[in-house]
Formats: sequence, structure tokens, C-alpha cells
Amino acid sequence: MAVIKVIELVGESNQSWEDAIKKAVTEASKTVRNISGVEVLNLTCDVEDGEITDYKCNVHIAFKVDET
Repeated sequence: MAVIKVIELVGESNQSWEDAIKKAVTEASKTVRNISGVEVLNLTCDVEDGEITDYKCNVHIAFKVDET
């Protein structure tokens, strides 16, 4: 039986929420193997002078744990 582990991360981008999600997955993949999915929990942004400056997303990254 496979074991799936889940970690929570915050991705950030000055372009879009989609880019923030991609950055979170890309960063996680540097140290986590076997990523199988991502769940977006929350989308927020920073605003200055009426303009969005940063997009942020809280995500759960799921990955299969090596069976050894």
C-alpha cells in the first residue's frame, strides 16, 4: 500500500496566482520526489496604491513516500 505525505507551502509571484502555484510546485520539487498533486487552499494578494503587487497562494503538495 502506498503512503502519501502532504506538506503545506506558500507560493508567491508578482505576475499571477497561477504563477505563484507553479513556483510553489517547482520549489518543492527541488527537494521532494514523487509529487503527485497540489491542492490550492487559499489565494491572497498584496495591494499598493490600488494595484496588485504580489499574488500569494497556500497549497498542499502531495507526494508518494518511498517504500523501503
